[in-house]
Order: sequence, then C-alpha cells, then structure tokens
Amino acid sequence: MRIISGIHKGRQFSPDKKFLARPTTDIAKEGLFNILNNHIYYDEISVLDLFSGTGSIGFEFASRGCNNVTSIELNPNHHYFIKKTADTLKLENFKAIKANVFSYLKNCYEKYDIIFADPPYESKDYQLIPQLVFEKQLLKENGWLIIEHPIAVKFPNFPQLFDKRNYSKVNFSFFKTVS
Repeated sequence: MRIISGIHKGRQFSPDKKFLARPTTDIAKEGLFNILNNHIYYDEISVLDLFSGTGSIGFEFASRGCNNVTSIELNPNHHYFIKKTADTLKLENFKAIKANVFSYLKNCYEKYDIIFADPPYESKDYQLIPQLVFEKQLLKENGWLIIEHPIAVKFPNFPQLFDKRNYSKVNFSFFKTVS
C-alpha cells in the first residue's frame, strides 16, 4: 500500500500476510482522487472511511490535508494496523474506531463532507449503506457518499446516485443529497 499524494506521498506500508482486506488499487485510487481534486478543498472537509481495511483511502485524505478523518473498521488486526500506521505518520487529524459499520451509522449524529465505503465485495448489504446515510442525514450540504463495489452491484432505487466510474474491477458509485 502506498500513499499517492500529499505530505506523505510515496510512503509505503505493508500489512502482514494474514491480512484479509482488499486495498483499493493505485489506478482506481488515482482516478477517484482526480475526480475529487476538481470538486473539493481537502483542508476544509471531514471524511468518514467505512470498512477501512488497510486504511489506504483515509490515509490518502489525511495526507492531502483533511482536517478530520474517521476510520471505521471491525476486524481487530486491520484496526490495529490502521492505528499503528496513523501513529507512525503522526496524523493528528485521524481517528480510528473499531466498530461494526452498520451499528456506527445507526448511532452516528456527526455529519461529513465525504463518506467513503468499501465493503467486502461478497457483502450482501450494499443497499443498506446509502439507505442509512440518507435516512440519518449524515452528509453535510453538498457532501458526497462514494461506494466502492464490484460491477454486479447496482443502486437503481437511489435518486441520490449521480455518477458511476469503472477502473478495471473497481467501481465507484457517487451519491449526494437531492434537493
């Protein structure tokens, strides 16, 4: 895993061999952040990274200067790796929480500018993510929900869906609040 931009650009971290997470590929990550670069000012936003895995996406946001990044990961080994890496990078703007994503969303009252979710590709609960985010109104005005998913996952019943992008086997669906 490497950080592709920001103050920690080029830093590499390697989870141990027993790691179960599937990190977002560099090509997909570069594509995602190229889109975001044209729409946000990193130093003005707060980010919620759900199903954080290696923490790669959250670290990318923190490296780019986000003032508040919250990482949610249930797996204890993954959570430990994220905390250890955040400590190594001396990220004061980064908070790692060990929790079930759906429980966290149901009990969350904080609003975010960007919510990024990368559930395991075999998950059956993709539809529950935008449902909870929009029911709980967890996005700030003009905020985005971005879900990474396999090509077979579709979001036909969400008028908040405004864009989809494909980077080989990595797909991103973009949502925002509909006025």
